[in-house]
Amino acid sequence: MKRADDYGLRRKKLEGLSDEQLKARFWELAERVVDPLLKMGHEYTSPSIERSVLLRMGFSSVEVKPIVDGALQRSLLGHGAGNIVYKLSNAKNISIREAGLALAEGKFWEDVEGFFGAAPAKEAN
Repeated sequence: MKRADDYGLRRKKLEGLSDEQLKARFWELAERVVDPLLKMGHEYTSPSIERSVLLRMGFSSVEVKPIVDGALQRSLLGHGAGNIVYKLSNAKNISIREAGLALAEGKFWEDVEGFFGAAPAKEAN
């Protein structure tokens, strides 16, 4: 099956754009593609997904549990457990490992809540 070539028609829309305008258009379209994926990541993550992320960051399963539980208790899981550890690491100028272990020990959660603004805990129905 031969595809009808519509390159000429599609190209006309972009003909008068400068390189900077084309670059801006590209990033606009890229954001439109990625935004729903990011939204899904925030809405549909789970403790098991976040544990998996932290395991891939080099933490053990014993270290991961209190980090994920802490994020869950503070309604921060949608921000991503790995992201939480990463942001804390940058803010405190410590390694990612040190930041994760500190969270696992119950330290720095107030700082983390300040980064993201803790949402009210969801009540069970």
